[in-house]
Amino acid sequence: MVRSWIKRGFTISALLLPVLLVLAAITLVALGIPGNAAGMAAKGICSAAFVAGRPWQKLLAEDVVPASPVLAAIGISVDETAKTVTARFAGLFERQARLLPNRGCVLDADTIVVVQAPAGPSIQPITDPLRPWPQGDAALAPADWGDGVDRLGLQQLVHDAFVGAGDPRAANTRGIAIVHKGRMLVLRTAPGFEVSTPQHGWSMAKTVLGMLSYKLAAQTGLSFNTPVVDAFAKAREPAWAAAWRADARKDIKVSDLLYMRDGLASTEDYDPWGSVPRMLWGAPDAAAFAASAKPEAAAGQRWRYLSASANLLAAVDRSRLPSDADYWAYPAQALFRPIGAHSAVLETDTAGNWVGSSYLWASVGDWARLGQLVLQDGRWDGQQVLPPGWLQLASTRSTTEGGGRGYGAHSWLIGDPQGGECQGYGLPPDTVAMSGHWGQIVAVVPSRDAVIVRLGWTYLRKQFDACALVAAALKALPHL
Repeated sequence: MVRSWIKRGFTISALLLPVLLVLAAITLVALGIPGNAAGMAAKGICSAAFVAGRPWQKLLAEDVVPASPVLAAIGISVDETAKTVTARFAGLFERQARLLPNRGCVLDADTIVVVQAPAGPSIQPITDPLRPWPQGDAALAPADWGDGVDRLGLQQLVHDAFVGAGDPRAANTRGIAIVHKGRMLVLRTAPGFEVSTPQHGWSMAKTVLGMLSYKLAAQTGLSFNTPVVDAFAKAREPAWAAAWRADARKDIKVSDLLYMRDGLASTEDYDPWGSVPRMLWGAPDAAAFAASAKPEAAAGQRWRYLSASANLLAAVDRSRLPSDADYWAYPAQALFRPIGAHSAVLETDTAGNWVGSSYLWASVGDWARLGQLVLQDGRWDGQQVLPPGWLQLASTRSTTEGGGRGYGAHSWLIGDPQGGECQGYGLPPDTVAMSGHWGQIVAVVPSRDAVIVRLGWTYLRKQFDACALVAAALKALPHL
């Protein structure tokens, strides 16, 4: 009798297994996971190949599969002439990304009528690698670092940072730059990355978006205290603005997006079915996706870190410029070229919005230039590239209590003794940082006249401590 029941149980299980597998597959498809996974691969490999200029043959293994074993089900094909990458998940779910002028690599670009625009930035080195930074990309020899620098300590720090470079199970550092008093002491990249190679900053893009928004607001006479629904130029207002006018979202100000206090019912969820993957790789219009969130808290009262808020801010910026061609050209024209950051590319979604939450590529030296521009409050080579006041705005706490104490205007206040992410590391309280997924950081320390850059793809968080790196670098530098 017992054997009969056991046998019957196995039979039922065997019959149910195909049904369960089918249900699981249907659930995955309904959540958009296979298509989003293919979109992630197509987009990432296209950008790494055609924006950064890296050999594409190893990109799937180096930049995609280590993020999740499931991504091994993806296959890719690359058309170097058309500058496209097609990714297929399990051979069934296909997405394509294509390089477009001034827009970087864009998903589902076959649906786009390409608007004529000036040619995008070249992936070839423009900055002279032999001239000292910032005019070129050469670092100083240790003998020229100056008095007070702990040469052996700084060299050891950099050596240790690159241990395991290229290994996805290790820290996997790809670039380091250390600037002191406007002089590049260290600029080093991992094997396979040239000094001129643009690297993906992930959420460090948010700080640069804030800088662009600040300059554009000044140029177009927009106060950050303006409600979002009143900030759009009428001829270029997005369709979702009408729904915002009909409920509490009408009270959200541009400053609430800048400081991430919009009160929307959004979450920063990176699960395969989460809001961020669906916005980045599932939604053709990232801003419209973000705008669909309902009001949850009073505008201006609650801080919550959200990539969605950044992409809404990018939509406000889009409407402030007379055409999409002007919008796509603006980052290079207004910010990158004036400081010599020729490798920098801010990419767009299918609909044409800057993906200001996540998609900025720049070389190690150019990330350092952007950090130095923050340190110098927007001034560069005698010119005011950003209006004065950006550093103060970036350093102003989003809220007086809670997590918002450690966040400024699209910038992290990592040295804040109460709300900063680096509490207990002894960082100066005025430390402001760009911070990105998988261990990207540009730390700006005005009181020490220092900028510290680290780029890498650290899949295992325990392998890299950004706060410890910044603290160690500052320890090796003299006090002013």
